[in-house]
Amino acid sequence: MSAAEETGGEDTPWSEVTPEAARRLLVAAVEAFAERGYHATTTRDIAGRAGMSPAALYIHYKTKEELLHRISRIGHERALRLLEAAASGDGTAADRLADAVRSFVRWHAERHTTARVVQYELEALGDGHRAEIVGLRRKTDAVVRGIISEGVRAGEFEVPDVPGTTLAVLSLCIDVARWFNAQGSRTPDEVGALYAGLVLRMVGARR
Repeated sequence: MSAAEETGGEDTPWSEVTPEAARRLLVAAVEAFAERGYHATTTRDIAGRAGMSPAALYIHYKTKEELLHRISRIGHERALRLLEAAASGDGTAADRLADAVRSFVRWHAERHTTARVVQYELEALGDGHRAEIVGLRRKTDAVVRGIISEGVRAGEFEVPDVPGTTLAVLSLCIDVARWFNAQGSRTPDEVGALYAGLVLRMVGARR
């Protein structure tokens, strides 16, 4: 599944990007960064994939790094909103943690091309942009840590190290983007359900 196909339907990470030429360049950049890596990709590569001249890219993005920042910010914000929605939902801490993991894993599977760039090209960002994305990652960590902490206080979970367990949960979910194959034997929903069960066992959720 290409980044362009990932943007299909109403749940599109790129609906924020206008005009259409800027969106096409961003989609092309996602595909190029995921395939070749940020540093091996040139602005000419990106423009060519979008069917434009290299000069056209600079009308919408000052630098290649600005493109990466836009991709990373949109991706992190979308994933964070999914977690926040699950955290604020009804049910027990176990219910909300399972919902959060299902949503987060499903996003990383359905958008695996995008997610690989979002999650694994952080060090290519400039200092200011990297600091912004690190801030979003801290918010993501805080949402999951909050659910786990609530479960511990309520007696639902047995977790002696909440920060360490939060890191383990997020790492497990994010890694889906690295190995997921749309032609594989499991759908994003199935992987999400599997990982939700794994995480509940990880936190010692009481049945």
